[in-house]
Amino acid sequence: MNVKITLLTAACALALAACGDKSPPPAPAAPASTAPATTAPAETAAPASTTPAETAPASTTASAPAGGAAVVTDCATEIEGNDAMQFNVKSITVPASCSEFKITLKHTGKMPVAAMGHNVVITKLEDMKKVAADGMGAGIENDYVKAGDDRVIAHTKMIGGGETTSVSFDVSKIKGDGPYEFFCSFPGHSAIMKGTIAVE
Repeated sequence: MNVKITLLTAACALALAACGDKSPPPAPAAPASTAPATTAPAETAAPASTTPAETAPASTTASAPAGGAAVVTDCATEIEGNDAMQFNVKSITVPASCSEFKITLKHTGKMPVAAMGHNVVITKLEDMKKVAADGMGAGIENDYVKAGDDRVIAHTKMIGGGETTSVSFDVSKIKGDGPYEFFCSFPGHSAIMKGTIAVE
């Protein structure tokens, strides 16, 4: 009988010890993991909220009127258009020392030209809306640019996702009465895909 009681007591003690062992680790583990988890996300939350804040202005900069400036090297620049109907720059400054300037357009998206085509057209700011409207009538086969339009200083061909095109023009054509704009003449795009181009 004593052996049975001893065994029963030992079994209860072991069961309680086992339960006790399992209980305390989760309790410390929960606070321990909760504390670092709370601390880590809190620390991560600050950079994470800072990063989106920094990233958001960068992407907003690329699409907002006060957007980023194009990088110009050797009288040339490269700009990008994407499937979100955005140019990655909002201004191009052509060095006054250049007699000819080249703009290369890369379509970084995947959509075909008929669905999300892009080009670069340069005109005076005051002519942009009319040139874009006349371009719609010209159709995609004419790059949405009216043939022989004297208001157009230069334009690239219309391209789709993954394609690249370029145009070179005489810098003296944008030294006169400005301001001048570059824009995409695909129907509806010029309201968003536009920027300034000037000689300095």
